[in-house]
Amino acid sequence: MKTYSIANIPGDGVGAEIALEAVKILAAAGDKFGFACKVESYDWGCDYYLKHGEMGPKDKLTTLKDFDAIFLGCIGDAAKVPDHVSLTILLDIRKGFDQYVNLRPIKLYPGVYSPIRTATPESVDFMVVRENTEGEYAGTGGYFKPDQPEGFAYQTAIFSRKGCDRVIRYAFELARGRKGRIEGDQVGMVTNCTKSNALNYSMVYWDKIYREVADDYPDIKRDMALVDAMTMWMVKNPEYFDVVVASNLFGDIITDLGAMLQGGMGFAAGGNINPEKDYPSMFEPIHGSAPKYAGKGVVNPIATIESVRMMLDHLGEAEAAQAVQDAEIKVLEAGQVRTKDMGGTATTAQMGDAVKAALLA
Repeated sequence: MKTYSIANIPGDGVGAEIALEAVKILAAAGDKFGFACKVESYDWGCDYYLKHGEMGPKDKLTTLKDFDAIFLGCIGDAAKVPDHVSLTILLDIRKGFDQYVNLRPIKLYPGVYSPIRTATPESVDFMVVRENTEGEYAGTGGYFKPDQPEGFAYQTAIFSRKGCDRVIRYAFELARGRKGRIEGDQVGMVTNCTKSNALNYSMVYWDKIYREVADDYPDIKRDMALVDAMTMWMVKNPEYFDVVVASNLFGDIITDLGAMLQGGMGFAAGGNINPEKDYPSMFEPIHGSAPKYAGKGVVNPIATIESVRMMLDHLGEAEAAQAVQDAEIKVLEAGQVRTKDMGGTATTAQMGDAVKAALLA
């Protein structure tokens, strides 16, 4: 039997509760499709920081490097550790394992209410490919006399040719594989989310590399949207988009708007992908740690289950991944099990159990 090694980092807040649902669905998928997942858990996060002065051990990348994949619950508890400190564990893993693609599916499932009127299951079905290791979050900068009248801070974005080329190329390959949202002879479309009218070096360079990569994909339609206009068009015409590629900062912003299109943060999942599989990729729900809900069992685990679906797909278990998605759709469309954010009373575990039952049926 094929066995996958999975590192589980529940993290902070509601992380422990949703991590249980991730393990539950992984085990059920393995039982049905004939593979196993050996899960090892690590207590890294804000409580670890309070004890040790760091969010995880210094050798955490060495510990994680031989796993097939990583599940991350959620990180952060500002009452304990400042957010810019707690986030370091996430950035260290992304950069250390060259997880240069942050992949965010924006899909509204039947039976899920979106606060945005234009969002329907037919209109909301696109992917955002966010550059994940450099750009505006490269971490280069500093302070000069920060507490003096003449003090200042600077932060420099890094856009390397390699970094831009590979993430844009991933987006075009993804569009080629999706096939079918764009009418006509072309099999897909990649929208370049940019701001080159104002960022006259970094984003002009990004645009140049986008055009060069696009030349290698004549079958894929080209498209461009300035990031401010992008937020407007995502709401007005969500059905227009197929694959969107964006820099680290812009991708971060537009995917939270995308989460509202798909019904809220309880449905938003993401993957930090190393496409070459030289290192393990990391999958996580995007809703944050929500410390005020910790221990109450009210958080919607669909984002977590979606993260597991993405993990299975990345591991090559496409049939299992599809079955997980089918189970989610069956439960959500039926509407009998609804968590608090959906206007219901089901607990985190009850929603997970419902999806598990549908998966095994």
